[in-house]
Amino acid sequence: MNGNTQQAHSSSAVQGPRIYVACLAAYNNGCLHGQWICADQDAEAIRSEIFAMLKTSPIDEAEEWAIHDYEGFEGAEIAEYASIETVAELAVFLNERGALGSKLLKHFCGNLEEAENAFDNYAGSYRSLADYARDLIEETTETPERLANYIDYDAIARDMELGGEVFTIELGFEETHVFWSR
Repeated sequence: MNGNTQQAHSSSAVQGPRIYVACLAAYNNGCLHGQWICADQDAEAIRSEIFAMLKTSPIDEAEEWAIHDYEGFEGAEIAEYASIETVAELAVFLNERGALGSKLLKHFCGNLEEAENAFDNYAGSYRSLADYARDLIEETTETPERLANYIDYDAIARDMELGGEVFTIELGFEETHVFWSR
């Protein structure tokens, strides 16, 4: 990687999600012509940048394009012919939700609407699901002190997850995000 490429990559981390859009007429004629475009703007602004790139193509009257690369999408995948609306919505979601949003997208097989709706049932971040079960029981149930040490929070947490009541997303060591499956 040369210095210019490295600089472009390091500055992209600050810029957020972006896509590399290539002119297909140029590509099919053995010439690379395209542009990196910030994806965290509205779809019309992205489209305007694509059309401006196509106007400067070395092939006259170029009008077809494809997404040939992307970065800053926290591991979420962008298809070569994804709609610009989808790219813009995904970029906004990932800017707001980061790695947790990305893992939710994977959990919901790329369904952005389901990933967004999951936050309506977000219970919070805990060291483990057992810690969440402990907090939940302590907040909702009056347990006699002499019985408190006999409660198996790990078993309760396992039952909650296996029973489909909750699901978890782990982002790191002792960083478990809990969501109700409502």
